[in-house]
Amino acid sequence: LCGQAMMAAADTATVVAISSARGGFVPMTTVQQSTTFQRPVTGHDVLLDVRVTKLGRSIAFTEITLTAEGSGEPVAHASTVYALLG
Repeated sequence: LCGQAMMAAADTATVVAISSARGGFVPMTTVQQSTTFQRPVTGHDVLLDVRVTKLGRSIAFTEITLTAEGSGEPVAHASTVYALLG
């Protein structure tokens, strides 16, 4: 699985996690995303675990761990900052 796809998955999963934490979707935009890749993934699905570490009125912070299904080994880690527009 390419890094670009993992970054897009982390970005999308973050929107879902923030929306859930707020009790519904509001318009938001990525301010910053930092991703580190720890090992290649071949032949496995990738699972994402998103933690909202701070949720304010206008900004949210998250940490995302990506693991290869069945191995439990992290394959990548991302942190994001989102501006909440609504």
